[in-house]
Amino acid sequence: MVERLRERGVRDARVLDAMEHIPRHLFVEEALWARAYEDHPLPIGYGQTISQPYMVARMTELLEVKPGDRVLEVGAGSGYQTAILATLGAQVYAVERIPELAARAHATLEALGITNVLIRAFDGTLGWAEAAPFDGILVAAASPSVPPPYVDQLVIGGRLVMPIGDETYQQLMRLIKGEREHTIEWHGGCVFVKLIGKYGWRE
Repeated sequence: MVERLRERGVRDARVLDAMEHIPRHLFVEEALWARAYEDHPLPIGYGQTISQPYMVARMTELLEVKPGDRVLEVGAGSGYQTAILATLGAQVYAVERIPELAARAHATLEALGITNVLIRAFDGTLGWAEAAPFDGILVAAASPSVPPPYVDQLVIGGRLVMPIGDETYQQLMRLIKGEREHTIEWHGGCVFVKLIGKYGWRE
């Protein structure tokens, strides 16, 4: 899996190392273990998916996580992306709106001995005001626009990485917060599940 990520252009050695050490199969049902290291998203129940490894690597690379960073992750799912961010040394505040998935992610991360994570189940489009400000925000669900709380809860110079678009196709966006103006970058097409909540899509 990691060799394929290198072939696709992922260059951040720390990201590749983290993905080499986190067992992706533990974040999907046992029936899917044989497919866990293919470069595809996989179902995790409740209409949700675990992102394909390339997208996990690319979004993490764009987030530029440093040890000690405070990172908000929205759409934690079964916790694989959460584990990668935590392995890079971030203090991760992970939001998953489906309580059953949040509980599963918590159990898997605990079993792996990953302790620098807090997981809660609520509307992730609100951010996590009590834990803000964040050095980085990673959103693994698509929205037609950036929810205002995300920008409000970033430090100056902080990065927001998320897919922006309609219900069927999006572009991966990185926003870098400035004092007056923000830098917006676009990093290619992608397809994610919908970001559900007050500042995203309705159910």
